[in-house]
Parts: sequence; C-alpha cells; structure tokens
Amino acid sequence: MSLAKKRIFLTLVLHLCLGFAFAETIVGKVVGVADGDTVTVLDATKTQHKIRLSGIDAPEKAQPFGQSSKENLSRLVFGKHVLVDAGKFDRYGRTVGKVIVDGVDANLEQVRAGYAWHYKKYEREQPIDDRGVYAQAEAGARAGRVGLWHERTQVAPWDWRGCRRKQPGTEGVDCGTRFRQ
Repeated sequence: MSLAKKRIFLTLVLHLCLGFAFAETIVGKVVGVADGDTVTVLDATKTQHKIRLSGIDAPEKAQPFGQSSKENLSRLVFGKHVLVDAGKFDRYGRTVGKVIVDGVDANLEQVRAGYAWHYKKYEREQPIDDRGVYAQAEAGARAGRVGLWHERTQVAPWDWRGCRRKQPGTEGVDCGTRFRQ
C-alpha cells in the first residue's frame, strides 16, 4: 500500500473512531421546552441537558407558528421520559440529537405535524434513512397543508434569523417578505 493510500485509510479510520467517540445516549425526563426544536432533559444524576433536535428547524418564538410549534413539541415530550441519541454539540453548547419518546421520533413528528422544516443544511449529519423519511414527512405536510403549511407563504427560520442579524432594530418588521417560499 502506498504512503498516500495509508494516509487516506488512517484518516478515514480516525474520523470513524472520533464519530463513535462522540456518540452518546442521554436518558431522562423532559423538564423544559424552549421552542419547537429545543428541550431540556434531566437525567438520573439530576444533570440538565439542553437538547437541540437534530434534522429539523422550527419557527422562532417571534415568528408565525413559533408558539404553536413549541406547544406541539410540549404535547409530545414535556414531562415524559425520553431517550436522546446525541452526536455533537452546536455552537451554543447544546447537545444535538434525536429525541425518542415512547418509541416515537419526536423530531420527525414535528415535521409531520407541519411545525418544523427538515433542516437540509445539516441532512448529511443524519443517517441516510432519516434523511429520506424527514424529507418525505415535510413533503407530506406541505401537500396536506398542515401546521405552518396551511398558510400560503412561510418564512424559513434560517432566513428569518439571517434577516434579523443583518438588520438590527427590526423588531416588529416582517423580515420574511424578502424570503417567502
């Protein structure tokens, strides 16, 4: 085996090992729901874990359907015992993972109910099967006009956040008019 091939092989092995090293399962009770894609889980050692639901992006609290998205996630998980399949931390220090409650993928249910987008920007971080299922769930919610898809136009949360960052002091202004889908 050439030196170049050995380096590529070792790099791949290292990436695989590091990927597994950061994989974690958190088991606990949901004690808080911040919004449609963020919960707080209290584990058996009484440690709180802020969890950002992977594979989805929900409307921000100040956006249309932001409160409805939070309420739907609360109905799904608040006060219940969950298993979190976690794989990384986001830039805010939150654990990013899939939340399973009673054998149901809560992240996917947010998309199916029309209260979150499949977050395609990060879909490569999802297992391949999840990518397809989440994309189909969003397509089904759109076609069925459920949740936020009931409205004729929507503003994706990433566009809404981008507009807010670029235009400080835009409280009360509909930044979404430039980003209608």
